[in-house]
Amino acid sequence: MQITYSHHHVHAGDLNAHRRFWVDGLGGSIGDRLGGADTVRMAGALVFLDAKRNTGGTKGTTVNHLGFQVPDLREAVGRVKAAGFPMVTREEITAVPPEAVKDDMAFNPFMETLVAMTMGPEGTKVELVENPALSVPIAIHHVHFFNPAQQPMRDWYVGMFGAVPGSRGKFLTAELPGVSLTVSASPQPVAGTRGRVIDHIGFEVARLEELSRKLQSAGAKLEASDVRLEALGIRSAFVTDPWGTSLELTEGLGRAVN
Repeated sequence: MQITYSHHHVHAGDLNAHRRFWVDGLGGSIGDRLGGADTVRMAGALVFLDAKRNTGGTKGTTVNHLGFQVPDLREAVGRVKAAGFPMVTREEITAVPPEAVKDDMAFNPFMETLVAMTMGPEGTKVELVENPALSVPIAIHHVHFFNPAQQPMRDWYVGMFGAVPGSRGKFLTAELPGVSLTVSASPQPVAGTRGRVIDHIGFEVARLEELSRKLQSAGAKLEASDVRLEALGIRSAFVTDPWGTSLELTEGLGRAVN
């Protein structure tokens, strides 16, 4: 059963600001409307921009931030700032002391490359990771979970999704093709994602029914499918992980992901 990452679903209270952030700032490209939502194409993942009010940003939830790789970090930082969004590397990168941040960038010893952090509209926290070998403007890199139950969360994704367990410094990881599900040990309780600016994250599944049965047998509750996607011939189901992360499982959306 093959599982890959497929999308981030944004509840965009300010749709124009999100378009500017994801396209002009980060370098994504406008995609087709799917299920009544705008999409932005990035290598390895779609971003759905749903014109809905949200209840807050990513910080304080299980999905603390999203990570993307770019070929030239200095250029990417300049593009984000030119689009009107702040860099928050000094405040948000804890792997290095604040004085190690230069020009809004820092060398991350766990990744062995330069990284930077920006805060998008309505508290959308995004990390940029430099990969000079990258041949596209921007690509998915990681989803960064925060959770006091660090190892149980990592192990849940390993067991349920068949991800490969690993680590990166103090972070635990569950590796899927094209994306690293990274878990930090949060000292504070975290909330679920439903209703927040990143409302849910999505995975493409080759055999959706098989995974659904596996999740149900493990005690997970499957929720209603997305009827908007079903109208496009894309099967889907929603499930919430044990810590409140809303997940959409799709079969057929992968053909729309570049």
